[in-house]
Amino acid sequence: MCGVAGIVSAGRPAGELEPLARAMARSMARRGPDGEGVWGAPGVALGHRRLAILDLSPAGAQPMHSASGRYVISFNGEIFNFLELRQELTGLGHVFRGGSDTEVLLAAVEQWGVERAVERFVGMFAFGLWDRTEKTLWLCRDRLGVKPLHYAMLGSGAGRGLVFASELKALRTLPDFDTAIDREAVTLFMRHNYIPAPRTIYRAARKLPPGFLARFAQGDAEPAVVPYWSLREVWRKGLANPFPGGPGEAAEALLPLLRDATRRRMIADVPVGVLLSGGIDSSLTAALMREAAGDAPVRAFTVGFAESAYDESAHAGAVARALGLSHTVLPVSAADLLALVPSLPEMWDEPFADASQAPTHLVFKRLAGEVAVALTGDGADECFAGYARYGWAGQFARVERLPLALRRLAAGLCGRTPGVCLDLLGPRGKKLRWRAGLLASPDFQAFYRGLVSHIQDPAALVAGGREPGTPLTDPAWLLDGADRLRQMQAWDMASYLPDDILVKADRASMGASVEARSPFLDHRVVEFAASLPPGATVRDGKGKQPLRRLLSRWMPESLFTRPKAGFTLPVEAWLGRELRHWGESLLSRSALERAGLLDAAAVRALWDAHLAGDTSRHSLLWNALMLQAWFERWIGRSDS
Repeated sequence: MCGVAGIVSAGRPAGELEPLARAMARSMARRGPDGEGVWGAPGVALGHRRLAILDLSPAGAQPMHSASGRYVISFNGEIFNFLELRQELTGLGHVFRGGSDTEVLLAAVEQWGVERAVERFVGMFAFGLWDRTEKTLWLCRDRLGVKPLHYAMLGSGAGRGLVFASELKALRTLPDFDTAIDREAVTLFMRHNYIPAPRTIYRAARKLPPGFLARFAQGDAEPAVVPYWSLREVWRKGLANPFPGGPGEAAEALLPLLRDATRRRMIADVPVGVLLSGGIDSSLTAALMREAAGDAPVRAFTVGFAESAYDESAHAGAVARALGLSHTVLPVSAADLLALVPSLPEMWDEPFADASQAPTHLVFKRLAGEVAVALTGDGADECFAGYARYGWAGQFARVERLPLALRRLAAGLCGRTPGVCLDLLGPRGKKLRWRAGLLASPDFQAFYRGLVSHIQDPAALVAGGREPGTPLTDPAWLLDGADRLRQMQAWDMASYLPDDILVKADRASMGASVEARSPFLDHRVVEFAASLPPGATVRDGKGKQPLRRLLSRWMPESLFTRPKAGFTLPVEAWLGRELRHWGESLLSRSALERAGLLDAAAVRALWDAHLAGDTSRHSLLWNALMLQAWFERWIGRSDS
């Protein structure tokens, strides 16, 4: 895993561009503490920071040239089927000087061309590839969006150029990068707590979407951005050809896919472990690792909280014993989390407000020094219907039987009920106040968008805000023939998974110089999951049925049938106590007016209500705090 960067600007000498590429790479030093490289030629320079995972020798250093010298690459990630590709390419006459997957990638491009080569890769990756013959830059991002890639256009006329990097902070090192804020992106952030691709917080920059290639030749006005793999088409194919069996048959068909995906993700020249919470996803991953490892030990790591309400280490220990794992508990305290909160915008260099980002990073920080690669269970909830909110499809089915006018009236009455009255109902009252507006949803698409939103009208809270579309509003993402469960899964895989879950995992792990890998994010597993009807994934209101069936081969069901546990900060309580001073400094009227991004009066009203006891909007307040904290770090400070 690494940090990649580069710049293409026609007519500018390499000696002028190489220092820029080096500065971009150095801004991402945590992504690659093991080495730094820069390569340049007239009009182009590539930079790289290396986290050595495969071929730790200098033969694995980057930027790397292809054998013919035609291609130069700055690559981040892993090609998990590189050994098979290497064998095939050797048979075609290619000679390899080292043992890295990057060298195999370059040979594949020389043999088949960029577009055909990437279709053959099984992996998680993002790269910039310079074709010295065609004077063309290729950008590529893996199918699910595990690894990030940002780009921006700079300059004008004949001097117009393109820059790219793993993180936005690298683009900010360029003296002519435009840091003007995209207020439409701010509006999306306030709704979702993340900024969906292709947008970024800056008007000038874009994220390359998952499964896309971009081609840019010197002199082009814009890159040509095209898909090489379509998640939407995968789901459509799955709907057209549904899996014919139930959970048991699905488990049998899934097992060889997961075995292969897990085995491939254990390949490394550095120590590998597994993050074990004791839940279904991580436990099954650990079980498959134990099986693949043979007689070799498998190290499992669990975060241990001093606060019993959040601690899962005892349960995870029982799972580890059942599987025969070497188990280590990584201690984390509330004080550790509190100390980390103010520095979160340094790692997440655009606004991001999934509150589990803090404990997730601390886990990887504790892991560093133990292993360099950690397998996780990311993606299993989306693939196999694990989220509790998927049960809301049935709730809306009952609600929509009522006339829309009556539902709108009920929603209005709930909205006007004083918060203190609803609070008398306890947690149910708080949820009712937050969810009451869903009663007025005109259709299921609007209902689900509202269900996963932190505010129903974010444009009213953002100064100068207007809300653009996303897959949750795009009619093209209404899949013909999809039942509501699979429609929700598809929406989540198109937005929540790449833009929240995987952004969190990437920044949290790379901020500690650890590589995270998940077998459930293998695109072949996703393609199989897209074919599973509800009867194959859900029984008696419980999802992940194929995973449950598989896991029961290795341990008693009593170890994994407990309720799903959360992994987040106690934001609701801390904002009124431990984080109150920090929150007040960011949400003071003067701070809000200085940033000029949010309606100061409206945000102050939310903050004052929270301090007075109405904690029902703590998630929205966390969004506002992370936005303000990001602004103070990256825009408000003169040294940014």
